Amino acid sequence: MFDSVLIANRGEIALRILRACRALGLRTIAVYSEADKDLRHLALADQSLCIGPARAAESYLDGNAIILAARLTGAGAIHPGYGFLSENAGFAEAVERSGLTFIGPSSEAIRLMGDKVSAKRTMRAAGVPCVPGSEGALPDDPLAIADIAEAAGYPVIVKAAGGGGGRGMRIVRDPTELAQAVAVTREEAARAFNNPALYIEKFLEAPRHIEIQILTDKHGNAVWLGERDCSMQRRHQKVIEEAPAPGIAREEIAGLGRRCIEACLSFGYCGAGTFEFLYEDGAFYFIEMNTRVQVEHPVTELITGVDIVREQINIARGGALAITQSDIRMHGHAIECRINAEDPFSFTPAPGCVERWTPPGGPGIRVESHLYSGYVVPPHYDSLIAKLLAHGQTRAEAIARMKGALEEIETRGLTTNVPLHVRLLSEEGFAAGSFDIHHLETLIAQGWLKQEARP
Repeated sequence: MFDSVLIANRGEIALRILRACRALGLRTIAVYSEADKDLRHLALADQSLCIGPARAAESYLDGNAIILAARLTGAGAIHPGYGFLSENAGFAEAVERSGLTFIGPSSEAIRLMGDKVSAKRTMRAAGVPCVPGSEGALPDDPLAIADIAEAAGYPVIVKAAGGGGGRGMRIVRDPTELAQAVAVTREEAARAFNNPALYIEKFLEAPRHIEIQILTDKHGNAVWLGERDCSMQRRHQKVIEEAPAPGIAREEIAGLGRRCIEACLSFGYCGAGTFEFLYEDGAFYFIEMNTRVQVEHPVTELITGVDIVREQINIARGGALAITQSDIRMHGHAIECRINAEDPFSFTPAPGCVERWTPPGGPGIRVESHLYSGYVVPPHYDSLIAKLLAHGQTRAEAIARMKGALEEIETRGLTTNVPLHVRLLSEEGFAAGSFDIHHLETLIAQGWLKQEARP
């Protein structure tokens, strides 16, 4: 039962964690890089400590510096947020060895789910549907690899077992291209992830990206909190998320949610987590499990009323879930737009000084952001500066509220992707809820941004 939390992250998620800790009466310690000395949450934390220069490898990715900071400040636990070290099994293990509490699942669970091969093996054993493909890591024998790809059925996708974020994967449509794709991806995987293991899956041509949010505690209690549709994305990076997923029957989702819970209980998972699936032709296929809080967790919070971050911290303290599955009710529809400091047409990051920041408001509007007038967005990190959410009784009402909120946002002095979101919300495919993970990239390839979105 720790009474203090070191927040090992920055930006809006650090502020979100701090607020959850304060609601629980916990002391907060904020760590920051030299480039982040003016972050908003530092002034709100009970204590703050600089852990290194701007370069993430020397600050937010320096596990030893973070653990040392926790010891120096008397922190009882470390919350990693998302990104950085949040899914680093080695860091979680070091935290555990130091006698501190890692606010997340065990290092063993992170390691198991972090390797896509072992994750799929675990899911198959638990009855969770997976994409057809290799049962384990690919062998070295080219003929054996060719047989696996043939059995899965072309086109296939070659993936790095330790990959993520859209890296370490290649689509192969012709058997003659397989050997080269495997060789290049294996080299990339060894270099980027220090893990050359690969696997092969059937490549789905037009799937949707559906997530199931779960919470499990140390007392054998587990719940799933509905689904999110994250299909509107570019280069495997999500742009808009919403809940519930348009056009999918509730009984299909309920059956999938129960399987996810059963899978968690089968390997002793404890904490918040997200199962990610591809959905095509009425079938779900597991692709990975994220063992941390997601960027888009507020979407689920809006439709369920569950404070996911607070529950996550409470679970880490040894507490039991405050809710049961029968308590979970889905209310209305929620949409999240990721607001980035980037050019809305070229997607080039655009750091700089925020001369004026006026967030929107009104019924059903929620803003998660660390911005304030005078803040300088640094060039060293992800360009996400705010998450804008809208909730309504129906999807149409949520979209209407989001359109109004986007028009209210004022970020003078800073270039953002708000114009992209304004156009997307009125785009025919999005409005109809009939889009897949390739929808935005297809629009871009067709010149939609140039012809339709540019003022």
